[in-house]
Amino acid sequence: MKKIAILLENIFDEQELIYPYHRLREDFEVELIGTKGDTEYKSKAGFAMTSDIGSKEAKAEDYAGVFIPGGFSPDYMRRSDDTIEFVKKIYDLGKPIAAICHAGWVLASAIDLKEKTLTSYPSIKNDLLHAGATWVDQEVVVDGQLITGRNPKDLPAVVKAFVDALKK
Repeated sequence: MKKIAILLENIFDEQELIYPYHRLREDFEVELIGTKGDTEYKSKAGFAMTSDIGSKEAKAEDYAGVFIPGGFSPDYMRRSDDTIEFVKKIYDLGKPIAAICHAGWVLASAIDLKEKTLTSYPSIKNDLLHAGATWVDQEVVVDGQLITGRNPKDLPAVVKAFVDALKK
């Protein structure tokens, strides 16, 4: 069974973590990768989830892809060199990466976004433009292995596109 990583950090958006977590568990083994392993992280509303492994210990080769939830957690994720290196390695291996809402911050920190088309929560549009991406206001954008969405309402389309990419 393919193993999927979902990144985890404090101040995550509950919907953007829980919806993909349970949907992906239907077809894949899912691990929550925090900045540190076996650590409790809290959502914007105080809902807690515990990481299975830390990004320092996670090996990109072991995963078929990574899902990056939004909220404010991507700002903490991008401060971790180990998390950024994990995402970069997933990208370099050609594996699918899904990012929703503010998760574009992690993409901008880990990947060269020049000539990539993405979407995100509108407030980080300029961050992605300055990273070299083309930004569009769409429910889901698939550009090669990158799959992006704007907000929780886009989750069905984003997760479906991610699952389709994982099953190829």
